[in-house]
Amino acid sequence: MAKRKTVVELSREIIAELNKKIYKPIYVLTGDESYYIDLISDYIAENILSESEKSFNQTILYGKDIDIKTIIETSRRFPMMANQQVVIIKEAQQIKKLEDLEIYLKAPQKSTILVICNKLGPGVKLGGKVKKMFSLAAKVGIVFESKRLYDNQIAAWIANYLKPSGVTISPQSAELLKDYLGNDLSKVVNELDKLIITLPNGAKQITTEHIEQNIGISKDFNRFELNNAIGKRDIVNANRIVNFFAKSPKANPLVLTISSIYGFFNKVFTYHFLPDKAERTVATKLGVHPFFVSDYTRAARIYSPRKCVQIFSLLREYDMRSKGVNNESVEHGELLKELVFKIMH
Repeated sequence: MAKRKTVVELSREIIAELNKKIYKPIYVLTGDESYYIDLISDYIAENILSESEKSFNQTILYGKDIDIKTIIETSRRFPMMANQQVVIIKEAQQIKKLEDLEIYLKAPQKSTILVICNKLGPGVKLGGKVKKMFSLAAKVGIVFESKRLYDNQIAAWIANYLKPSGVTISPQSAELLKDYLGNDLSKVVNELDKLIITLPNGAKQITTEHIEQNIGISKDFNRFELNNAIGKRDIVNANRIVNFFAKSPKANPLVLTISSIYGFFNKVFTYHFLPDKAERTVATKLGVHPFFVSDYTRAARIYSPRKCVQIFSLLREYDMRSKGVNNESVEHGELLKELVFKIMH
């Protein structure tokens, strides 16, 4: 069975074809990861037409301001003094009855490159009628689904993003960025570009110190280091970090800290039941860099499967308490102190 291509591979293929001047009459860019939707649509907007051609032949419309009739009428126009016209529809998810575009897809204008940017919110699924229309679009053009990456894919994605610039990043630094920026690639790219620009002359690696200086994420007081301290049962350092979080609750939301601790112990729990505990196998199964395998090996010696189950129960309890259930007055900082104490004792 052929391996399914990743979002990164598919986006590169589309841009490579565009670079070779191989154009389709329609590009549907849809999904809950806006980064690749913007990447492809921006490439089309910037590279298909010359600057002189764009004034008459490139149209950018927004879903909230138009209807399907407007899209069809605009797309059926012929280009002026150019081989193609480009029509880009941004925020297409705001168009009522998007499925009615099916009328145009049955006979698309060959000299038009129509780009539909359909950005979905997390967990939002396409309706049946829109899905049917996208299936028709795939027959005459390209339908690209931009799925948000899982958290355990972000660190590797960061390292790959930096490669073309000749910059590397330490595993700790990639985890630190992932932990604080999440899986919104647009946000991640914005910060990475900032870090590349601010690297000292001659420097080719992004470090935790560089991140702390230029983004403001503390290299010592962060969720990654808290998990590390808990995993070692380093009570002194864990308490230092928890106290730091308690002083800045807005910068360190309890819900995100609980989620981070859960992710750590979910991997510890999984580790216990791996029949093959070779470093590379463990790294693959847990979705982590091999550099971090020793952290989970050590934590598994300290926290048994039964203790992990107890910790999961604690995390659920304190997540509910952080949302006001059975908790009327205890502040989030105090809840975190209680939680971490119970986990390590």
